Amino acid sequence: MTPPLVQIGGARRPAPERQRLPEWARKSRTHFESLNKLKTGLRELNLHTVCESARCPNIHECFHRGAATFMILGNYCTRGCGFCSVPKANPRKHDMRLDPAEPANVARMAVGLNLRYVVLTSVNRDDLDDGGSHHFAETVREVKLALPEARVEALTPDFCGDLDAVARVLDAGPHVFNHNMETVARLYRRVRPQANYQRSLDVLAFARKHAPGTLTKSGFMAGLGETEEEVHQLLRDLRAHQTDVATIGQYLQPTRRHLPVAEYVEPRQFDAYRDYGLALGFQTVFSGPLVRSSYMADVVAEAAAGHGGHALDVQPSAGPAC
Repeated sequence: MTPPLVQIGGARRPAPERQRLPEWARKSRTHFESLNKLKTGLRELNLHTVCESARCPNIHECFHRGAATFMILGNYCTRGCGFCSVPKANPRKHDMRLDPAEPANVARMAVGLNLRYVVLTSVNRDDLDDGGSHHFAETVREVKLALPEARVEALTPDFCGDLDAVARVLDAGPHVFNHNMETVARLYRRVRPQANYQRSLDVLAFARKHAPGTLTKSGFMAGLGETEEEVHQLLRDLRAHQTDVATIGQYLQPTRRHLPVAEYVEPRQFDAYRDYGLALGFQTVFSGPLVRSSYMADVVAEAAAGHGGHALDVQPSAGPAC
């Protein structure tokens, strides 16, 4: 009698079912003509946007209105955050030399788009002695020179806590200094394993002290497994470190290789986080499932400049934002 076959390793487990995306977190309308036109201009100048590299689900809307967040220092990051789809690379195995023409090309593209508000961000370049801060500062200066009437927002990495590097960017004169916390303290090891919660808070506090006339801003995601009290603590920590503006949005899993969504947070909870933040003294809190750190950055900055504790109700046409 033939013995029954034995399956080594047990039965194959079915893949976990992905949560259904709720209506309030769905993508906005598509604008392929605008998307392709802007992408063509970026590629001609060898430029990148975080909208593309981070697979922002609201890229169509932002590109349609001529808005984009330039991502400098190349398109490869030296860190491996669990939420982020920006390409990762090892500088010992890949050519990650900086493009010396990038600052001038960013300025040229901003002029071509006739921008009045320019957001600059970058990958983490922990392989560089200065973290890329000289290059970042040069880009700020080039944009300000090309567009003297425009406002510039610098959304920087933590530069491994090198405050001289932070000062270098601030001394270039951005109107807004933005550094994202991304998540609550307890989740840092899983979400941002190469970052440090207190270090990021220290960067924001230093920015306020070093450049008191510069608006300070930070953003984070909900839906990664945080509790309401942990979000409240993060907001209290940001205010204690003199941050002026907070942005809060829903985390969306960019690919199956990234951290899963723990929860789709209801819009009313985002409203509650906004109200709590305003009560703490933030100049502006932009909170909602469709919010991202640099989305509607010009409107957020204008609201903050008006002071008085503003709640923004600017949302894209049904979709998560850049």
